[in-house]
Amino acid sequence: MKLLIVIDMQNDFVTGALGSREAQAIVARVAERIRAAARAGEQVIFTQDTHGADYASTHEGRRLPVAHCLRGSEGWRLAPAIEAARAQCPGARTVEKATFGSVELAHGLAAEAARAGLADGRGVEMELCGLCTDICVVSNALLLRAALPEAELSVRAELCAGVTPARHEAALEPGAGAVSAEAVLAAGRSCAGCFEEPGRRQSRQSLTNNVSRNPHVAHPHPSTSGART
Repeated sequence: MKLLIVIDMQNDFVTGALGSREAQAIVARVAERIRAAARAGEQVIFTQDTHGADYASTHEGRRLPVAHCLRGSEGWRLAPAIEAARAQCPGARTVEKATFGSVELAHGLAAEAARAGLADGRGVEMELCGLCTDICVVSNALLLRAALPEAELSVRAELCAGVTPARHEAALEPGAGAVSAEAVLAAGRSCAGCFEEPGRRQSRQSLTNNVSRNPHVAHPHPSTSGART
């Protein structure tokens, strides 16, 4: 059972409200990896960060007041090249998630593995790529590791991008403390509207500079390329 899990390759994380040059730089490579997975007969799963009109009143919205990935909006949709690649994947699935990590995805794959006789994920190979390395990619890696403790799980560093290059590298550094999701959101409070042009890039760095590490958060400890945990 081999799966490629593509995390949140959506317009708002590529060119939109929370976009970055680093995210834009991986789009073509991720699209090619999706097509390769389709040719190889691998299962491909896409996650989509999904929020409603009430985002500003949610726990996340109060701490990161940057509206993004509102269901049905252009920013919510997959980047065009990713959508085109998805169209070439028969049987590809999409999991919508309102939080960084998807419990539904982790539990669903654990149930599928159990039905296939692959107890605790033995015989399951999962490869993750997408956005953002230090938030949603890491969050899903942790949930999948907990749900499928015996599975082979890897994070493709060259097919991921973080909030900033430094956060990307830190998230993949073996033995490093993970970024606290709560710290990311708390930092966002002081940057309301800071992702709007023309100062979006500078403010994005300011957000990251305000994020502290939390030594109590578990970490999948992947290496910097083709990381396995």
